[in-house]
Amino acid sequence: MTTLAKYEIKPHHRLNQEQVDRYMDEGFLICPEKILPDDKFEKLKAHFEKKLADLPEGSRPEAMDVPHFTDPALFEWLFADEILDLIEPIIGPDIALLSSHFICKPGTDGKKVPWHEDSYYWNGMIDPMEVVTVWLAIDPSTEENGCMFVKPKTHRSGQKGFSEYESVDEETNVFITEIVNEDRSPYEEVPCILQPNHASIHDGRLMHGSAANTSGIRRCGYTMRYISTACVMGAKHREYHQMYLARGRDLGNQPQNFVDPTKSYNEFMASRVSAGRRGH
Repeated sequence: MTTLAKYEIKPHHRLNQEQVDRYMDEGFLICPEKILPDDKFEKLKAHFEKKLADLPEGSRPEAMDVPHFTDPALFEWLFADEILDLIEPIIGPDIALLSSHFICKPGTDGKKVPWHEDSYYWNGMIDPMEVVTVWLAIDPSTEENGCMFVKPKTHRSGQKGFSEYESVDEETNVFITEIVNEDRSPYEEVPCILQPNHASIHDGRLMHGSAANTSGIRRCGYTMRYISTACVMGAKHREYHQMYLARGRDLGNQPQNFVDPTKSYNEFMASRVSAGRRGH
């Protein structure tokens, strides 16, 4: 049987061969079952609610990027077997955490996430560009309150990889650029509708975005982004970003790629601000 998968399916994996092939072909997958045990999910949600309540006055809840840099408690979920067993059949047993992001849209003035490829923000930062994002729903995520839409197959070889972007209004958008309409309009849009503790996964090169939220219903998700440890991050980027060894071995043979998940790194946050990093 012909397959697009790179790795053999193991008993502990949470995706079967058909699901892996669908992900590889489409660039995304809606996971069919709850991701975490109920108590573990409720603990994560409570942890998020506290972080949200503690945001400095004037901060936007969509901007809770790389919270794990200063909150080591989050590794209880970022390194959870329930998460890593989901992505291992796609990227293999040697896994690094690249990034994470609570993206929370308030129910009255939640900002639009413009059409983009995650890889656009990491161009020149990591090589090869093979990233899997787990989008774990904290709240219900529906078309009404601004769920993520994806454009299937836009991640595949033969596509441009990095599309052309144009500026958008910073007041109403999470990011300040968006893929130009000519590059995105040929492809269909598919909504990723999720209930709490369910998830979608998507390739870092896939076009995706989401509408503003004025529904009155909050929409929050936790994005957890993973790569093979064979990926290498450029030295100049380590001033404002670092990766963590989540499972297995360091295939890149560069121990400096990974930092200690038990420590808080406030200096990275300060450097990100200085470097103008916003999201991803």
